[in-house]
Amino acid sequence: MTEQGSSRRASALWIMLLTLASVATTLVFKCATPFPALAALAAVHMRARDGVSLALAAWAASQLVGFCWLDYPTTANSLGWGGIMGVGAIAGALAAHAASARSSGSWGLRLAVGYLAAFVAFKLVILLGTLGMDGGAGAFTMEVLVRQFVRNAAVLLGLLGLYRLLSAAGVPAPRPTAVPA
Repeated sequence: MTEQGSSRRASALWIMLLTLASVATTLVFKCATPFPALAALAAVHMRARDGVSLALAAWAASQLVGFCWLDYPTTANSLGWGGIMGVGAIAGALAAHAASARSSGSWGLRLAVGYLAAFVAFKLVILLGTLGMDGGAGAFTMEVLVRQFVRNAAVLLGLLGLYRLLSAAGVPAPRPTAVPA
């Protein structure tokens, strides 16, 4: 097996594992897939392309869970918001990678910078989505934004713990953009 093939398999495995973890958070929080948390973790542990793949996989899984188990309505508005969420997830992944790569600090600082960039990018896409969709502006009160920021940060810490636990158990690490701590 080549090193490149091994790296691709490790990345695919982590995309699957983190997508499954995001499904669990979607079920627990009844819709709130932690896209910024996933983006930040991917920014320090995966290549940008793999981070976008993770964002897309987590988005697809959250839509599947939402429409099949959480009874999302199959209206044009609901489908439109699903699309906006997907664009936001990709924007968050790209922003996290760009910001993390530009940060010259420690691994923890790169993670924090990536998280902040992902959260802002994701929320900006959602805010732009409110211009063309019914509803959603209520999600931009300071109280709601702080609650979402803290919840996503807590999920990020949980995902980081899961990543470290599985890595210690021998799950091969994906090929990172920078050397993780």
